[in-house]
Amino acid sequence: MSTKPSVMFRDSQLVTQKPAALDSGQLLITGCEPAVIGYLRDTFVREGLQVTALPEEQAVLRVRQGFTPDVILLQVIGRDALGALSALRESRPNIPIIVVASFHDAPFVVKAMKLGATDCIRLPFDLEGLKASVRRMLSLVDCVAEDDVTHETPLCENTSFVCASKRMGEIRGQCSILARVDLPVLILGESGTGKEIIAQYIHKMSPRAHRTFLKVNCAAMPADLLESELFGYEQGAFTGAVKAKPGKFEICNMGTILLDEIGEMPAPLQSKLLQVLQDGTFSRLGGRTSIKVDVRVIAATNINMNAAIAAKSFREDLYYRLNGFSIQMPPLRERKEEIPIMIRHFMRKLSGKYARQPVTMSETLFRACMEHDWPGNLRELENFIKRFLVMGDEQLMLVGLRNARGNRSFAATQASPGLENGGGLKQVARSAMGEAEMEAMREVLDRNNWNRKQAAVELQISYKALLYKIRQYGLVPAPKRAVAGY
Repeated sequence: MSTKPSVMFRDSQLVTQKPAALDSGQLLITGCEPAVIGYLRDTFVREGLQVTALPEEQAVLRVRQGFTPDVILLQVIGRDALGALSALRESRPNIPIIVVASFHDAPFVVKAMKLGATDCIRLPFDLEGLKASVRRMLSLVDCVAEDDVTHETPLCENTSFVCASKRMGEIRGQCSILARVDLPVLILGESGTGKEIIAQYIHKMSPRAHRTFLKVNCAAMPADLLESELFGYEQGAFTGAVKAKPGKFEICNMGTILLDEIGEMPAPLQSKLLQVLQDGTFSRLGGRTSIKVDVRVIAATNINMNAAIAAKSFREDLYYRLNGFSIQMPPLRERKEEIPIMIRHFMRKLSGKYARQPVTMSETLFRACMEHDWPGNLRELENFIKRFLVMGDEQLMLVGLRNARGNRSFAATQASPGLENGGGLKQVARSAMGEAEMEAMREVLDRNNWNRKQAAVELQISYKALLYKIRQYGLVPAPKRAVAGY
């Protein structure tokens, strides 16, 4: 263990961005209603901002000519009147644009977000809410050059949404808008990237925040058990059903449900879920009456949904129902600037949980962390910090990172190694082993009709290990094994 640790952080606390005062910054206000534009101009002039108020055409022209305000307020009077938003975003991709409109329905908000709106505010608006949005945008502008500034939003006990990269800042902004609009959200990304955290953040920022939030893992149980878990059952519906039990959708009425690993949902349940999304009704197992609920559905998956639809293992109509708006979570290797912040966050969180003092990292270990690709993403990093906190042995942690890197290098050679590539006899042997493993897994999966739970049991490996291998080898169900009738 290193005896001369370097100082990795300026302090032991996570630096949280503080709200900026509305006393500086250049604001461009534009739109088609002079009365509204004048009111907004007077409001923010009184707050000390430098305000430029222009009609839409003039505003677009000024921006194209090089005018670069810190924030743009765009007032919209029609649902399809977003041409100025497209033009402004095309000219200045990095300037925050707040859209204000007299409507705030889901199709409009989704369209505005796809065209580049940073926030959407409804008219007649809450003036303090509008000021808060402008303040947040100015804070983002002020902190572009700050390497040690981040956002941390507590969600529940020992859980926070932490972001310190531009991409995650954009996702945070999208979630803040989506939270106010009641439409399904599909969160995509590799395992461990924080999809559940995003779902919790959307719920916490939404009007449903005081209601129930529940997570259901669609890959953790067989179809019959999952159906009873989601929709409940009546007394006598099956052997052992001695009394009626409500399902998660009933428990979550007026709240939010996260359907994790939605891509693994058994085919028979997909049509029932589609009905819930269409009209909010379903029946318990063994029930004869329909139950109506108001539940916001957020779904998450780490599989390639397009491939699943092509293989007919997932219904295309259900996909489009779930995909009111999709969020693609970037892997940790694509936002490495967050690694120092997340190390500090996990160190603080876990040291409190285990009643231990935070452990200081040496420069060598810190550099190894920055160079590591973290295929398990945030979950892998958290487990790494947990082991480091408990063991306190830097050499052991360095060996672990090196071994992990070596395993990935071995996996990378499975595709096209051989003597002709200078790999030698050992590399050829490893390639053959990898191909044999892949074919064995494919055979077992096909034999079990791609029931991953049964295949994992037969292969005598864990379910998560099987999912990792499926992704590693790019295995997908063969079309001939597809579920018919979709």
